Amino acid sequence: MSLTSSFWSGRRVFVTGHTGFKGSWLLVMLQVLGARVTGYSLPPPTDPSMFDLLDLGQTCVHVIGDIRDLRSLERAIHDCQPEIVLHLAAQPLVRASYVDPLETYSSNVMGTANLLDACRRIAGLEAIVAITTDKCYENVGLGQPFAETDRLGGFDPYSNSKACCELLISAYRDSFFQASGKGLASARAGNVIGGGDFAADRLIPDAVRAFGSGQTLMIRNPLATRPWQHVLEPLVGYLCLAEKLAANPSFGEGWNFGPCFEDAQPVGQVVSQLVELWGSGASWQHDEAYHPHEAQSLQLNCAKAETRLNWKPRLNLTQALEMSMEWYHVWHQSGDIAALTKRQVNEFLCMQSI
Repeated sequence: MSLTSSFWSGRRVFVTGHTGFKGSWLLVMLQVLGARVTGYSLPPPTDPSMFDLLDLGQTCVHVIGDIRDLRSLERAIHDCQPEIVLHLAAQPLVRASYVDPLETYSSNVMGTANLLDACRRIAGLEAIVAITTDKCYENVGLGQPFAETDRLGGFDPYSNSKACCELLISAYRDSFFQASGKGLASARAGNVIGGGDFAADRLIPDAVRAFGSGQTLMIRNPLATRPWQHVLEPLVGYLCLAEKLAANPSFGEGWNFGPCFEDAQPVGQVVSQLVELWGSGASWQHDEAYHPHEAQSLQLNCAKAETRLNWKPRLNLTQALEMSMEWYHVWHQSGDIAALTKRQVNEFLCMQSI
């Protein structure tokens, strides 16, 4: 499914988490599509950040706020009067959830509850897409791709908090949104990669920091398999889903957005490609110290999105890694990353009609 420019042009869109990595790419995409965006988020979570480097606060109504602050969130939503809501705000890291589990549950579960409660009183609202994660499924280590009908679970606080969000979304949909004709769906994406990510404990940012400083990249679990995809892939999926929801609230379900099965590759293999793409001075080795539990294998079955939304991944893993490292090379050389980002978005959107 290619996005409908006329649907997004001039449409009022409320985005939570717009200062983060995925949120920043989403802002650029919505800007290209002509949407009128209000963003609500904490300040950028990293320094540097893609949001600041591209001065994205100038492209939207930029509101700094915490989704756990219900009154502040209600004011921002009331002022925006959104037609579409895209909820990305979260504590997004597994390892950080071990350090502060209560913060993770508070942000992810109660933050989502606040958003949904504030939205149910907005008369012109057409659709909400709430972003959770592929880690919301109960993973017993069988290595099978997860479908939307599989059992929810989550070993660590982050993963479990997102499973809680899925139950919360289902309850609000059945209790409030369905009767009012407002579409509410959840979107579950895999490990996203792309330029502009500077978070700690994520593979490509860690690699760029190590390679750029001439250090050896230490890898916790080189055999762990993840469904790697470029950040633009699920973002287009979220917008496709929002279009469908606005026309037909019966699309209000959980949806997987992940790469082709062959692109779910071990961390070690991905790092070896990153070393090759970076060039001279890049290296990695296995960090054999103790680390908190993380799932060994994660894959998503995206047949439902491919069949009912006509969405499918456009980039293979090599292309996604090449696009990502192109961005970091330009940034590392103080090049025009704003122009590069917009070019990558436009080229990717053109691929949707192929």
